[in-house]
Amino acid sequence: MRTESGKQPVNELTAALDRVVRLVSTHDDELDRVFRQCFVNTWETTVHRKGDTTFVLTGDIPALWLRDSAAQVRPYVFLARHDEELAAAVRGLVAFHAQAVLRDPWANAFNEDLTIWEQKYELDSLCYVIRLAKDVQVYTGRNDHFTPEFRAALDRIVEHMRQEQDHKPGTYRHHELPNDGAGAPAGYTGMVWSGFRPSDDACTFPYLVPANMFAAVVLEHAAGIYRDVYGDEEMARTALRISREVRGGIERHGRVRHPEHGWVWAYEVDGLGGVNIMDDANIPSLLSAPYLGYVATDDPIYQNTRRCVLSEANPYFRKGRFGEGIGSPHTDQYGVPGSIWPLALAMQGLTATDPEEVRAMVRMLVATTAGTGLMHEGFHPDDPSQFSRSWFAWANSLFSELVLTRWLGLNWQEGEGLYVQPAGPGSIGGEGIPFGHVAALRLKITAPEGRSADRIVSARLNGQPVEPAERGVLVPLEMDEADVEIILG
Repeated sequence: MRTESGKQPVNELTAALDRVVRLVSTHDDELDRVFRQCFVNTWETTVHRKGDTTFVLTGDIPALWLRDSAAQVRPYVFLARHDEELAAAVRGLVAFHAQAVLRDPWANAFNEDLTIWEQKYELDSLCYVIRLAKDVQVYTGRNDHFTPEFRAALDRIVEHMRQEQDHKPGTYRHHELPNDGAGAPAGYTGMVWSGFRPSDDACTFPYLVPANMFAAVVLEHAAGIYRDVYGDEEMARTALRISREVRGGIERHGRVRHPEHGWVWAYEVDGLGGVNIMDDANIPSLLSAPYLGYVATDDPIYQNTRRCVLSEANPYFRKGRFGEGIGSPHTDQYGVPGSIWPLALAMQGLTATDPEEVRAMVRMLVATTAGTGLMHEGFHPDDPSQFSRSWFAWANSLFSELVLTRWLGLNWQEGEGLYVQPAGPGSIGGEGIPFGHVAALRLKITAPEGRSADRIVSARLNGQPVEPAERGVLVPLEMDEADVEIILG
């Protein structure tokens, strides 16, 4: 699959994807239009099945990024338990990722034939490989993607992270890094060394704190996979030990006192006293720490950090007539200077504790597509018609995830069931949609017009009144079909 001609391939929707497009509504015509276009964008235009593997290009660049591809399919993983075509596609991506890691754990992007598109070592790329595999296990209830080849790739990732806790200068070189390509000097911290950020820009200091947060979490996932799937207690203990060491390094070296915001996490450190206070739109970011699973949203240091990075204390926080949010030095150099990234706005909504902030982020994203109905890499806050990357599937998928999991409030928890805690009005009609363990979910959310709707006033499950839990209305695991009615107030 190639895109030099500018013509995008179009895959037919699977049954589950078709039901989402037909049946999900937010009761806002423009939001519905943008959601539907964004939701199908990855599937229709970037997914290519080839035997037992799946290649997912990033959009207007004809290569697969480990990070982007895992994030692009995440909204589909939510539905995959009851759609075998979707399940096979995401398992195929896990298989491609395993082959890619075994080809070169330093590389971040690959061609369809597994040759290397780009060899920028980004710690988060390896993290996304593990998270996707774990998500597929959790949401589909299956382990058949944990093949011997994936086991070999997992071993390679864990060993690579262990090795890069004590990085040896010259082990990896790239012409964009300082010191003749070896990167900035670093002391031992327990964290894992990285050459590049998730923006594909070179790290200023080589311990990228949000990437290490991600690593600490996925190493715990790896331990569970080793123990429960492969029966390897020794490797499980190794993964947990590295995770603890990474967490310790973050807490000892990654926390700094800001003169205005108090204790916050730095974006990058070097273990030698160098500290970089900022955040970047690309994920993992400091803003995304709860989304990654590193801390709860009400964690005091996270809240301090959130206030810091969503302010002018962050040199990449931008304001304009059409919005405000976090951008990236990447587009200052290669795209629209001074732009805001939809990835950051979506993440701000995904990690918000106030439903009004969720709604505000959704509205801002819908209002700044410049009429395209799709998310972009970045847009100018004073003129959204100035944007970079018209075909950027990761941003489209993250916006779709925001609508599904925060606006409609669908959140499936392993071992518990599906929680519904919406931030806005909406409905899922007809035969319903699959989500998590539920094969057919129908939903009716009513919200008052012209005033805030920040809590569930009343709820019914299959016609019976229910008392919402802290996380919302629970559809328990034994229930594979559900009608949920919620009134917000």
